[in-house]
Amino acid sequence: MSQTVRIIGAPMDYGANRRGVDMGPSAIRYAGLSDELEDAGVESTDSGDLLIPRAEERDPDAAQPREGEAKFLREVEEVCTRLGDQVAETLAEGAFPLVLGGDHSIAIGTVHGSSREADLGVLWFDAHADINTPETSPSGNVHGMPLAAVLGRGIFDELSWARAPGIREESVAYVGLRSIDERERELIHDSDVTAFTMSDIDERGITAVVEDALEVVTDHTDGVHVSLDLDWLDPKTAPGVGTPVRGGVTYREAHSALEVVSQRNERDGILRSMDVVEVNPILDEQNETATLAAELAASAFGKRIL
Repeated sequence: MSQTVRIIGAPMDYGANRRGVDMGPSAIRYAGLSDELEDAGVESTDSGDLLIPRAEERDPDAAQPREGEAKFLREVEEVCTRLGDQVAETLAEGAFPLVLGGDHSIAIGTVHGSSREADLGVLWFDAHADINTPETSPSGNVHGMPLAAVLGRGIFDELSWARAPGIREESVAYVGLRSIDERERELIHDSDVTAFTMSDIDERGITAVVEDALEVVTDHTDGVHVSLDLDWLDPKTAPGVGTPVRGGVTYREAHSALEVVSQRNERDGILRSMDVVEVNPILDEQNETATLAAELAASAFGKRIL
């Protein structure tokens, strides 16, 4: 990859219901992210972390929304607006933005910034659909809403900081879904989003599924954003996540998936931005999940066994 990768930390946990993911960027760096990228032949720079006040320093009422609202939505807006600007600036300077979360609501900012000057495909590696709106969410946690936000679903259609200017439903593909709310299931069926579940991976294999997903997200787009939630993996492999779900992908399946993305990028130059989210060091074992996050990021940029 000829571009310099610019690492941007977004240590936000306003969108989750368990504390700890705000330490994710530090844990991933400590796990050797820069060295992993160097081993992949990629030059990287680190712009540090966005300054984000702790949740305890903000309005406590914001964490207890009324029905049909979202927790800490004003705080999420503030962070994602700044993050989107930094991602857009990074791209304008010819670098590649690699954003470290934080909870998955940071993807609102990453996708928004990445899609301002491009028609963007979105490849979503996750156990969860993240397409709830405040009206449908059973919890009010915004980390279950980022795809709804960037697609302008529900109230997000009226929020310019959330609705991404350059993505369409038909350019979004999930890989590895296995935990979906009933309302989310209805929303997916009623949308043009493509969804590959763990059953698809079991039946067809990870390589075939990711290749098909890439065909979706590269069709009539200028580039691809990869969003990697570590709870996509099985909790036995990635224990340090806030919302673990049994039955996820294995260590080798995860690497194979990102290697397929890298191979397509080497051929066609498809990658535009990436975020790695939901690493929770408090729940981790010897920084195992953060280490895996660093390794998978390197796989996406071309690191191979041989």
